Amino acid sequence: MKILPLFFILAVFSACGQPTSDTSGPGEVKQASAVRPYFGVEEPLLAFVHATVIDGTGRGLAKGQTVVVRAGRFSAVGPDGEVEIPQGAKLIDAGGKTLIPGIVGVHNHLHMPGQPFTGEEAAKLYLASGVTTIQTCGAAVPYLEMKLAGRISDGLAAGPDVVASGPYFTGPGGNPQMVIPQSEAAIRDTIRYWTERGVEWFKVYRHIRPEDLAIIIDEAHRRNARVTGHLCSVTFAQAARIGIDGIEHGLNSASDFRNNKTGGLCDGSREYIDSLDISGEEVGRLLQLLIDEGVFLASTLSIYESGIPTRAYADERTLQAMAPALKADYEERRARYDETMETGAVRERRLKRIMAFERRFFQMGGTLAAGADPGRHNLPGYGDQRNYELLIEAGFIPAEAVKIMTGNGARVLGKPDIGTIEAGKRADFVVLEGNLAQKPSCIRNVVQVFKAGYRYDPVALIREVEGKIGE
Repeated sequence: MKILPLFFILAVFSACGQPTSDTSGPGEVKQASAVRPYFGVEEPLLAFVHATVIDGTGRGLAKGQTVVVRAGRFSAVGPDGEVEIPQGAKLIDAGGKTLIPGIVGVHNHLHMPGQPFTGEEAAKLYLASGVTTIQTCGAAVPYLEMKLAGRISDGLAAGPDVVASGPYFTGPGGNPQMVIPQSEAAIRDTIRYWTERGVEWFKVYRHIRPEDLAIIIDEAHRRNARVTGHLCSVTFAQAARIGIDGIEHGLNSASDFRNNKTGGLCDGSREYIDSLDISGEEVGRLLQLLIDEGVFLASTLSIYESGIPTRAYADERTLQAMAPALKADYEERRARYDETMETGAVRERRLKRIMAFERRFFQMGGTLAAGADPGRHNLPGYGDQRNYELLIEAGFIPAEAVKIMTGNGARVLGKPDIGTIEAGKRADFVVLEGNLAQKPSCIRNVVQVFKAGYRYDPVALIREVEGKIGE
């Protein structure tokens, strides 16, 4: 991952300043001519009838539903015939279609390996895929993320709402392009700088020292920001007791069970994934600790799958979206995978165990959310859709998988106004062709995307980014 030095990030952010707002419209999302081509309809009053709804609360699928959207909010949701359709509403027959809340991704970078900022192209692909809010979970170039977040908020760019992140923190031996703390004062000053500019989240990376993590969490919480981590040097149990808010990648980054691990260092073997008893008491105690401490887990199954030789195949729409260089990287990697298919069996088994770990956490009452973590051929938005299919493969029922990707994401981000299809909530939702409960691949059949009641045209958005992702 190419990440710009912090001194450069600070200097350029100061020079760029912050965007201003000068346009507004119904439904609480400001719009401008720059994004008008992506809209299909802007009527302030809509009524969908005969819809199949999975509402993001965890309740089961409901057929024959009427969903009324007024001024960018759900004003009524219920069975056909029991919901009064307001006079003047534009009636939309949603028979044969599934409505789900807009996806809320909690590990949805605006960078990819070798690409410090994927910008408006990634934002458009997220939105076209049904992702209406993202938490970027670590920024390679924070000031550019924040600038894009402002442009989207001001209606100058099309994309999901962006909850921007500060720079990554790591430790000795970690990526030198990340922040490697030199003192407590430096940590606190860095967090102060970014929170004063609106950053709400910080991410710690694999080599972070426990003592530095404690300072980061303390200062972030003092400033109403939150901390998540891709861990290794620090165990899940240590991080939970120190006060971390979330942990990324589940079992794949849990060093609690590593053989020959040195405290505070990112070392030890990873064979624990192959032999650990996922249903055993040791795992149960750890998961209960996370739940008791209020720590969420972020599922990123699609990026793990993209590294399994027996599974790592890009579909046609992904190949069309890739920039030539990214496509060439994929083809070279695919050729190597074809020669190492035997290693795919090990990773395949590990994927199943990672799935089981997340399933048990959820069943025990833990807050499991999800994000794409774009990389390889796992693209923004498309990776989120693949996450849904993989959650179903992991044993979650459709209502659970949708809740993980929508309602739980909103809960993690502290945004009760989104994430579910319920009266009074902001009208962020996706119209899918087909019955999602019967066919998981329907998650890819995005007909319309609504954000605060504005309808975006996914076909137009995808056309805008063809051949550009990973430039």
